[in-house]
Amino acid sequence: MRTFGPENATLTVRTKRTGAAAKAGHDLLFEVTSWSATLDQDADPALTLTADSGSLRVLEGSGGIQALGDDDKAGIEQTIEEEVLMGTPIEFRSTAVEGRRLEGELELAGQRHPISFELAGDEDGRLTGSATFKQSDWGMKPYSALFGTLKVVDEVEVAFETR
Repeated sequence: MRTFGPENATLTVRTKRTGAAAKAGHDLLFEVTSWSATLDQDADPALTLTADSGSLRVLEGSGGIQALGDDDKAGIEQTIEEEVLMGTPIEFRSTAVEGRRLEGELELAGQRHPISFELAGDEDGRLTGSATFKQSDWGMKPYSALFGTLKVVDEVEVAFETR
């Protein structure tokens, strides 16, 4: 059994922007700062992960007319917590493992739906994996601003990497 969290791994979320005013916004990379996961190939479920939806922190914002300041980052984080994820728990539980492919259920914004992804390992024991999902599949409306001319793309990428 292996356990993971911010002390020995990273869990990140990447969003992209679209719309007529996309140049005004930023593609964002977030780090989840409060989470834990357990991987035990002999257990059922083999992988469990829980994350605090209020712990997403902006690591970087690329593109945009100007660089993101600390106030901008704090505002984005508050919007995600209060308007997008609304403080709901984030949980993943695997339901099947086929080679390196994990299938399971992701609970996000109060809804639970199936999701699958590849988990790769190297000779040093490090693990990596990522999954892309649509926010709308979980009943979340992708964030928009400037009367809808700046939008977050519906697809979001979540990545996991051990150190």
